[in-house]
Amino acid sequence: MKQLTKAEEEVMQLLWKIEKGNVAAILDELPEPKPAYNTVSTIVRILEDKGFVSHEKVGKGHVYFPLMKKEEYSNQRLNTLMDGYFHGSFSSMVSFFMKKNDISLKELEDIMKNIKDKEQ
Repeated sequence: MKQLTKAEEEVMQLLWKIEKGNVAAILDELPEPKPAYNTVSTIVRILEDKGFVSHEKVGKGHVYFPLMKKEEYSNQRLNTLMDGYFHGSFSSMVSFFMKKNDISLKELEDIMKNIKDKEQ
């Protein structure tokens, strides 16, 4: 999977949220200070080149939509993080976050329940 820059990921987050939109609709969702229209347009075209976004022609413009589901992207990014920093060990990653983020026993039990539910 190709990596996304911070700006590309921000645009993808918005497209996942609104599901479909032209550049103006994406720009409306961005926080202040808003980038230039051409900047957002360029980012969307880069996302299209990378295979994350496609478009349909509507009148004289384009309506863009994500090709990859947010869940799929999140899973791939998490696997990359786990492989790169924790040698592919889910246990090491969870242990790290427990130590650094003060995860409560209740939160850990919820995580374990989700894992067990997934295995069934």
